[in-house]
Amino acid sequence: MDNLVIEGGLPLSGTIRIHGAKNAALPILAASLLAEGKVTIRNVPRLLDIEVMLDILRDLGCKARHQDTVVTVETAVATSSHIPEMLMRKMRSSVFLMGPLLARFGEVQLYQPGGCAIGERKIDLHLRGLAALGANIEERGSRIVCSARRLKGAEISLDFPSVGATENIMMAAVLAQGRTTIIGAAREPEIQDLQHFLNRMGAQVGGAGTDMLTIDGVESLYGCDFEVIPDRIVTGTVMVAAAATRGEVTLENTQPGHLTSLIHVLRRAGVQIEVGSDIMKVGAFKRPLAVDRIVTSPYPAFPTDLQAQVMTLLSLADGVSVIKETIFEGRFKHVDELCRMGADIRVDLNNAFIRGVPQLYGTTVEATDLRAGAALVIAGLAAQGRTVVEHVHHIDRGYDRIEEMFRQIGGNITREVNKSKVFS
Repeated sequence: MDNLVIEGGLPLSGTIRIHGAKNAALPILAASLLAEGKVTIRNVPRLLDIEVMLDILRDLGCKARHQDTVVTVETAVATSSHIPEMLMRKMRSSVFLMGPLLARFGEVQLYQPGGCAIGERKIDLHLRGLAALGANIEERGSRIVCSARRLKGAEISLDFPSVGATENIMMAAVLAQGRTTIIGAAREPEIQDLQHFLNRMGAQVGGAGTDMLTIDGVESLYGCDFEVIPDRIVTGTVMVAAAATRGEVTLENTQPGHLTSLIHVLRRAGVQIEVGSDIMKVGAFKRPLAVDRIVTSPYPAFPTDLQAQVMTLLSLADGVSVIKETIFEGRFKHVDELCRMGADIRVDLNNAFIRGVPQLYGTTVEATDLRAGAALVIAGLAAQGRTVVEHVHHIDRGYDRIEEMFRQIGGNITREVNKSKVFS
């Protein structure tokens, strides 16, 4: 029921430390089930999706604690391989538990996962990969039951470099008999982080960051202490916000190599970026320039998770920009909300044509999904007047208290309870 209330028009300025990556932490938390022991995971942000994952682990019998940015999971006491439907419907990333539970218990029962409404995201590739490892898969209405006495290594070719399918197959294969090869694997940094975590527990995984992974199965894994990488999408969101407000922000705890495509786009838009080993400085002191064409594609190309934020920046640019979305068919839902703030954007199928305007104006808008919500917050920070962003729970799935994050660097943003909708 919370809203974000933003008084816009102030340039962001100062230094901010980026929190850990949600999309790395979630599969790592799922993979902790593979070890019968204590796992300590550091740099874990406090997000709704993280808390749902921890609730699922507790329901499966694990002991899980989240204190500050450190999560400890005791997995030896896990007793169940049945993921509750209510919790699965809260978060799509619950599907990551399929591979680890199948590998450890020989069976997993789950349901079609929920999450953001940004388009159809089937789990066919996940199921096909597990079947190739020897799993028997039955679909009983909305319930899916996978079972296997012992998974066996196989050569698996993915039709699309799905991050989730790559990670699920990796996690299942680490305890399989023999070698598994994944051809056409996704290459995202979060997959590399999962490989490092699995290997820290005693797995034998290689090739992350390329399109071919090899996993040599082992008999068992053990607990470990591990630190999650910084969140590249949160990093990118702050970079874009600094540019949109014509501010100057230093970002610490970053990995610039994970954001090469965004840095390239921002520089084309006239944004000044200085890059260090784990630090970046972003400055924009005049109206951004239009960028003729951006196409979202799997890593290392431009990420779909930053498309909405960059569209906000380009809505203020001098000239016409074009963004083509190739990953999710429902990822232009923020366009209508931006247009209500004065943006001039036209959508034709999976292409958005953005004619820059000199100014956005505050109004009440609705966050329809996680990244759309972040884009509207950026718009509110850059706009003239007051912006109210509703349905903040979507944003809380991926940003650790976004209002506090932006207040650190000068944003006038507060969280309020939407009293008018408490009893609706």
